[in-house]
Amino acid sequence: MHPEGFLEVITGPMFAGKTTELIKRIERQIFAKRKAALFKPSIDNRYSESEVVAHNGLRYEAYVIPTTEEGVKMIYEITERERLEVIGVDEVQFFPFSIVETLNKLADEGVYVIAAGLNLDFKGDPFPVTKELLVRADNIVYLTAICTVCGAPATRSQRLINGKPAPRDSPVILVGGLESYEARCRKHHVVP
Repeated sequence: MHPEGFLEVITGPMFAGKTTELIKRIERQIFAKRKAALFKPSIDNRYSESEVVAHNGLRYEAYVIPTTEEGVKMIYEITERERLEVIGVDEVQFFPFSIVETLNKLADEGVYVIAAGLNLDFKGDPFPVTKELLVRADNIVYLTAICTVCGAPATRSQRLINGKPAPRDSPVILVGGLESYEARCRKHHVVP
């Protein structure tokens, strides 16, 4: 059990188990009879419109929030209105930068906040929201995946277009799964 007011960040590449870890942590808090809820960005509808769903199929009901300033305000308002003691935010990197201040404020106000987000974009550059949350976190859970090329620990997300590495000038945000991404180690991560 974590003390009142705590900011925890779960990060790593795609297919590292971030969402699975987030769901497990929320479920543990609910078993401990704490009032908890999950939030997910509306743009992530890969597996479900209304649930946070991990690549392994684990799922949990969630508030679906637009990735706008208004959406960030909604997270704060729902947390306050429902008197939530614990909140989880999945795919935090998709929200505007103001999410950092909001989640930090909620933690300061006594909420146990768990944010899960990608460490790096497909080019290997840090996601600004995740990076800023990491330096403010009370605890960091850094997960690795398995490189699909060599089996080494993977810390990068390789974007693929027709099976080939995506060029550097591709858009940063592309919501996808196995059809668009692979986990890669530093050696096998390619950005043409």
